[in-house]
Amino acid sequence: MSSQATNVTAIDSKKPTTKQELIAANVKLLIEQLEAGHSEALTDYLTAMSRFHNYSFGNVLEIARQMPTATRVAGFWTWKNLGRSVKAGQKGIRILAPIVGVRRKKEPEAQKDITKQNERMLLGFRNAYVFDITQTDGVELPELHQVSGDPGENVERLASFVKNKGIQLVYNQNIAPALGMSYGGRIAILPGQSKAEEFSTLVHETAHELLHKAERRTATTKTVRETEAEAVAFVVGKAVGLVTGTASADYIHLYHGNASLLAESLEVIQQTASVILAALEPPAQEASEEADAEPELAGVAA
Repeated sequence: MSSQATNVTAIDSKKPTTKQELIAANVKLLIEQLEAGHSEALTDYLTAMSRFHNYSFGNVLEIARQMPTATRVAGFWTWKNLGRSVKAGQKGIRILAPIVGVRRKKEPEAQKDITKQNERMLLGFRNAYVFDITQTDGVELPELHQVSGDPGENVERLASFVKNKGIQLVYNQNIAPALGMSYGGRIAILPGQSKAEEFSTLVHETAHELLHKAERRTATTKTVRETEAEAVAFVVGKAVGLVTGTASADYIHLYHGNASLLAESLEVIQQTASVILAALEPPAQEASEEADAEPELAGVAA
């Protein structure tokens, strides 16, 4: 049975009869999700993430040097407030924490401007220790919705399409915690994802490669680029039968994208999704055999 033909039944109301109608229906669904605002999962995720500090470049290097596998670090009490405890015997990751003091101005100076009587100043640095999430136990942190389902042979078909475009495709553990990266002529995917997540990530990065080459990259913001790439991933994922839920809408919201911004990019999103879906169509002989096996569905999804 053709996966695309099967997926058409997932769009209730007026069933799309062509690929373009299928794309339009899925884009409309994504716009509705964005207009509905943050999902409960996204709200919980943002609340938890707000407790994590943004570390200086120097501290990021220190963390990476001491624990290259670290993905999410926080101090002892931050983990406690998140419902997790540092495991017994775990060695902390040393970072430098600023020591901030108050310099009191002399009385004559203070009287000149009472709003500037005392001045905060950096006195120095002290050693502080943080722990990676793998060093802790406790309640699970809120996570964003993930894509699920079975993409079938579409992962291999998309990988073949990417390579035929002259784009190098590699699987690299070192890009964690990112699931995928687009470098312009090269895509890196984090290994170990579910097949559905791997396919969705590959579609997202392929969209970047097709849409955001040098000339267009400089003319768009990161918010626009991430909205476009994730919208393509949503449309294509829905078309091949993946269960996306609010995963794409949540991702777009994380990059401050919204429905109006998506609408402005509608044409390029539809065109790019159409190109990728065309690349996922089975070879003519395979399609013919499927049509013979399921004559009632033949020709439903162009």
